[in-house]
Amino acid sequence: MYAFDFVRPTSVADAVAALAGDEEAQPLGGGQTLIPTLKQRLAQPSKLVSLTGIAEMRGVCRDDGGRVCIGGGTTHATVAREAAAHYPALAALAGRIGDPAVRNTGTLGGSLANNDPSACYPAAVLGSGATVVTNAREIAADDFFEGMFTTALEPGEIITEVKFPVPQAANYQKFLQPASRFALTAVFVARFADGVRVAVTGASESGVFRWTEAEAALSDSFTAETVKGLTVSADGMIADLHGTPEYRANLVRVLTARAVAAAG
Repeated sequence: MYAFDFVRPTSVADAVAALAGDEEAQPLGGGQTLIPTLKQRLAQPSKLVSLTGIAEMRGVCRDDGGRVCIGGGTTHATVAREAAAHYPALAALAGRIGDPAVRNTGTLGGSLANNDPSACYPAAVLGSGATVVTNAREIAADDFFEGMFTTALEPGEIITEVKFPVPQAANYQKFLQPASRFALTAVFVARFADGVRVAVTGASESGVFRWTEAEAALSDSFTAETVKGLTVSADGMIADLHGTPEYRANLVRVLTARAVAAAG
């Protein structure tokens, strides 16, 4: 570690002001990625602006349109507990992130801002067609994720809330890497009245993505058998010691079929 300034504002406005004018200042959510990065000296911000003291960024509720609205500073454990009655598939996803220590510290907004290619929440946000709300604007899920560890967020922009439309049926299937509990590959399937969305995490070099071929097929026939007749290209899939591109491509198909079967 090294010396840096630390501030803990109690409002979004104060947090934005603390980040303004300092290109090396960085917001801090639960710190599950940033703190280890600092310890390894892979990042050296001049100032950390903690978002943990901002009450308006925490909590789960429903809006007038029926969407589940979750504050950007809400921990995974809170999502798992409080979203269960509103969006069971999302709550179940949150309950399988990391371990209890991670779930009680890590936040929805922090995970999305970091956009790890194997994180769980990006699949739920993209698969649900959610809206990411910041201190400055609202960003559709399809426009938010731009690549591995890259999003549409501007410097100093803070995720204050995420609004999730609630599908008719949904399920998340995760093939986890047992040491890190990140997704080796995972799939979030959501069925809406106007069609199906399928989002995949942990598989592609470009990060979370929608499997549009499966979406089209499942919109016509929402069955696991429909998925079994599809193929997934291995081009652009991650290759590492845990699996080949072909292995991950096959996992996408297998997990999608399982998610459809579980969603019913």
